[in-house]
Amino acid sequence: MKLVLLLFSIAPLFAQAPAMAVVEKKAGMVAFYTADGKRLSEVKVGSFPHETAFSPDRRFLYVTDNGLLWMTDPGEGVNTISIIEVATRKKAGTIDLGSYRRPHGIAVLPKTGQIVTTIENPDGLLLVDPVARRVVRKYEVKGKSPHMVTLGATADLAYVSNANSGAVAVLNLTSGNVEKLVPTGSNPQGGVLTKDRKTLYIANAASDKISIIATDKNEVIGEIKTGVNPARVELTPDEKTLVYNLQSSEGIGFADVQARKQVAEIRLPGRPLSLSLSRDGRTAHLGLQDSDKIAIVSVPEKKIIRIIETPAGAGPDTITPLP
Repeated sequence: MKLVLLLFSIAPLFAQAPAMAVVEKKAGMVAFYTADGKRLSEVKVGSFPHETAFSPDRRFLYVTDNGLLWMTDPGEGVNTISIIEVATRKKAGTIDLGSYRRPHGIAVLPKTGQIVTTIENPDGLLLVDPVARRVVRKYEVKGKSPHMVTLGATADLAYVSNANSGAVAVLNLTSGNVEKLVPTGSNPQGGVLTKDRKTLYIANAASDKISIIATDKNEVIGEIKTGVNPARVELTPDEKTLVYNLQSSEGIGFADVQARKQVAEIRLPGRPLSLSLSRDGRTAHLGLQDSDKIAIVSVPEKKIIRIIETPAGAGPDTITPLP
């Protein structure tokens, strides 16, 4: 009987476990939500945060504090990365980037735990030590407005989307050299690699297409026409379907990898600024920034599961599914 009572008493705690961390860009917050949309808590970070990445042990969530709402906005921007401890949902610290401002895209090197982040003032890519909380190295990217970064087939390779140059920089993190500039399309942004690391898909927001890059030669070997304004792209675990947000057409798109063709598009109640998949690839999460909503979409069924309301003025962008 005591065991039963104990189980009943702790059940509400498990029911309140957060399922996602949501960057509330306009409010300068990261908020934690349950799967059914209950907002549990919030953490104040820097102004206009944009993207997130986990530490290798998934204990910490790193958040780029950009300082400006849109990458096209003029301004100096902010020079910090916020560190959030996931278990406690508390801010654990801040990394000061010094003279490097407007961090945007972010990734974490799995073996070392070091952070790479794009910066827009001045243009470049930074290597950051999150333990010492300092910048280790700044890289030139030979392009304008580096936006997102995707780690390559080896630990020392990074692909940087130079949004205003129409090309992806293949950057060697050890030598510091840009090994190649790969022309893709107008406004290249998010990317995703196949499991074998042989193929990279890059969304080109202003060209309405996804470029297919073979990483052995770092050349474009094909493209997939999409709906209007794809910006983030993910690959389902079976690697049969690409899933991507369509900002201007207020939708989410699905493409058949083998056929290289968009096969479905769903309308959403607002412009999706982000897209992330659950770890099993069955659920897509999209932040509808200007509508203060979160859209949850079933990938297999290609339909909206839930629309979550966020506080007025929150401006939800990047959504990170939690372990």
